Amino acid sequence: MIGGAKPRLGDELVKQGVITPEQLASALGEQRRSSRKLGELLIEQGVLTASALVQTLASCLGVPGCHLRHGLIDPQLLKLIGPEEAERLCALPMFKVRGVLTVAMSEPQSLPAIDRLRQITGCEIRPVLAIESNIVEYIKKYASGDVDVDAFLTQLAEQDVEVIEREMVDEGPSTDLDKLVAGSPIINLVNVALLSAVRDKASDIHIEPDKRGTRIRYRLDGSLRDLMKPPAGMHASIVSRIKVIGKMDISEKRLPQEGRVRIVAEGREIDLRVSSMPTLLGEKIVVRILDKSNLRIRLSDLGLRPQGLETFTRVLKKPHGQVLVTGPTGSGKTTTLYSALDLLRSPETNILTVEDPVEYQLDLINQIQVNEPIGLSFARALRSILRQDPDVIMVGEIRDQETARVAMQAALTGHLVLATLHTNDAPGAVARLSDMGIEHYLIATALNGVVAQRLARTICPACATRAYPPEALLAEAGLEVHAGRPFRRGAGCKQCHDSGFRGRLGVYEVLEVTPELRRLIHLGAPTHELRAKVRQQGMLTLREEGVHLALDGKTSLEEILRVTAEEDPADMSADVKRGAAAQGGAASVAVPAAASSTSGGKDEGRAAA
Repeated sequence: MIGGAKPRLGDELVKQGVITPEQLASALGEQRRSSRKLGELLIEQGVLTASALVQTLASCLGVPGCHLRHGLIDPQLLKLIGPEEAERLCALPMFKVRGVLTVAMSEPQSLPAIDRLRQITGCEIRPVLAIESNIVEYIKKYASGDVDVDAFLTQLAEQDVEVIEREMVDEGPSTDLDKLVAGSPIINLVNVALLSAVRDKASDIHIEPDKRGTRIRYRLDGSLRDLMKPPAGMHASIVSRIKVIGKMDISEKRLPQEGRVRIVAEGREIDLRVSSMPTLLGEKIVVRILDKSNLRIRLSDLGLRPQGLETFTRVLKKPHGQVLVTGPTGSGKTTTLYSALDLLRSPETNILTVEDPVEYQLDLINQIQVNEPIGLSFARALRSILRQDPDVIMVGEIRDQETARVAMQAALTGHLVLATLHTNDAPGAVARLSDMGIEHYLIATALNGVVAQRLARTICPACATRAYPPEALLAEAGLEVHAGRPFRRGAGCKQCHDSGFRGRLGVYEVLEVTPELRRLIHLGAPTHELRAKVRQQGMLTLREEGVHLALDGKTSLEEILRVTAEEDPADMSADVKRGAAAQGGAASVAVPAAASSTSGGKDEGRAAA
């Protein structure tokens, strides 16, 4: 008897009709001769499946039970207790939700083992019964890194899988394990994609139809990388699952749709924006991941160099007027605006925003979501905001003449207005507003400053090494006189997916509207004259700012030339050339010794020598 009052395993198996009395008698005879566990003998003799054994044992013990498979377990959690302790306790962490760690155990009723796990992990422990051999098998697999996602996905296509759904949509964690494991293989696959993207800090997941099946990629540091390739025949089901999560119409496959949902992953809440688009081979889904833990909203953390930071802060401190942030889609404009609001927000300041959509919710700020289908446009929301006694107004994007004019009027009537605009550089914002029908005298009066920006990938610190750029590259950057100077670059390693880069920082061109510039704008001066004037006043262009970042060793020269517009090297400011000369020499590039020894080519070999 187990626990004195609970039925014995063999009796329960016979009672439930899982095995016959004759099969039980035969197994008990073998058990007396070998002293092995009854369940193991029944499985070995082929009269009992592992899943049936687990469920019967769980019923006897009064605890949940499961048979371990890929996808039921988050391999990263094994690190919480370590492989040695996991084997000693015969316990394997499965998943964690809001401080509650679910652990597969061969003896889930062992209070000393549960107390030890609670002490090691600092989490509440939820024990789940699993067979000892099953637990040991997966401890060894995950301890050795033997986790083949493609093989796991092939397995999903071939058989039914019990799935623990680690993402909870609009609700707290379930307390019923049966509900958690009642999912489908498709749910598990989507969870694997979401959790992998969240863990690697990806910004987007692309789920694309392919002639041979489905291609799932994610955008990491601005570049798309393959995540997984599910087998053929699963695409429609994957799309339907994403649509269900995003509260979209799964029956509508001919028109684009948008959805939004909040999930729990890695123990924190994350917003997802979902977009579907019909293509020739089927629907394509893009999921934007909005993880607030990745949001850097302190202005000093964005990557602005001291001169640009000082100028931008000075512009933001003015009591009224308009400040624009420009750049292409995905260049971090909204993050810059949030950083500006973080600097300005206080209990004494009334800040209102109009966004489409609201990406992150911030304290002390009243955020309004545009809703075009019911008529709540940027322009209409802005007009209503002016009757809400605002001090600071943020407009997510100036898209049309009406929005531009209302925002300009707000800036002229004593409000500080922050907004984004699509232009290639800071001086081009004036021409863009003029194209929208805003008169030059209004622009000259209201505009306080413009920030143009790009995002550049930062060098991976784990594989940083030295390299000598070719003369053609130096000439393109305006640094041809510094041939032979070592620059910093990433050689590529496992931590950065062999790209040499990990993370991104902003490259900023900060324009402050001075009295001289206001006069030129009022006169309708063309963009090239405005650009010449601001460069006379000391403003550095995007490329010049980027070259400084490369000289500081924060990114590579090749990356800066990739993300910034081409300029005439002869026009590179003297400030940049002086900076390059001042930072010349190998000593100015900090390179870890271990990284320097892992050179991967001719240039790196020269540096190592």
